[in-house]
Amino acid sequence: MSQALLEVKDASVEFNVQGGSVRALDGVSLNVYPGETVAVVGESGCGKTTLARSVLGLQGLAGGHIVLTGEEVKGTPRRLAERVGMVWQDPYASLNPKWKVGRSVLEAMNLSGKKGDAGAIFKEVGLDPRFVDRYPHQLSGGQRQRVAIGRALALKPPLVICDEPTAALDLSIRAQILNLLKDIQKANGCSFLYISHDLTTVRFLADRVAVMYMGRIVEQGPTEEIFSSPRHPYTAALLESAPSLEKLMHLPEPPVGEVPDPKTRFVGCRFASRCPNAEDLCRSQDPGATVEGDRITFCHFPVKSS
Repeated sequence: MSQALLEVKDASVEFNVQGGSVRALDGVSLNVYPGETVAVVGESGCGKTTLARSVLGLQGLAGGHIVLTGEEVKGTPRRLAERVGMVWQDPYASLNPKWKVGRSVLEAMNLSGKKGDAGAIFKEVGLDPRFVDRYPHQLSGGQRQRVAIGRALALKPPLVICDEPTAALDLSIRAQILNLLKDIQKANGCSFLYISHDLTTVRFLADRVAVMYMGRIVEQGPTEEIFSSPRHPYTAALLESAPSLEKLMHLPEPPVGEVPDPKTRFVGCRFASRCPNAEDLCRSQDPGATVEGDRITFCHFPVKSS
């Protein structure tokens, strides 16, 4: 396998809060290779966006390191946009309302001292070049997100991070944006770090999936293997909660127990208080990695494949 484009190794991030500190990332390790899409999934508050901000250099690490295209990420140097682009969740909030969208799409290029053609970039993302003189409020949500994608890709970075890029869009526009991302990847050969809780879009777009729970990756592997035979009990519960035609009008049973206080310093498995398979070992000893081919699971008693 080729050298990793992005290497996250034992990354930790802590936030001081009243009564202690929250470890938003706790020893996260993840690689993204050239030309692939890796999805990071998990419920709200598990650390997905903190991971994205750390890769962008917007959030400092308490431990570990992040290497992007062979260089360690430290802060936000001016030329970082040439190595990584970012598509945020809300395209209205991520675009300056006082700027014409043509100016916004060229922002990264201007900061890097390069010249660009906004109209040509608009064509690449399926927008009429005449839109360059419009303001964000004059565009639809899908059009604004195309502008945001164009801005992220203007410098042709090898890695693009997408943080819930379709969450604010209706279903028909969501499909258009996902197809656009696939077309862009095929044309440019870039990699995506795709952050989402929408498992349907993840299954469509991603080559590999990393499942996060309370600041840590608990399972990762090829997308279809994760979806067809989850090993970690949390992954199984997460997939069971996803809506489908087979489960129409039937709500899944939630995991037992309560979500632990995020200030907790865990001794054993952080999912032990909610896991139906938990034993004393799970509460007293942090599970190491169980490797099965391309699958990695952090569980003492992984779910057996059917």
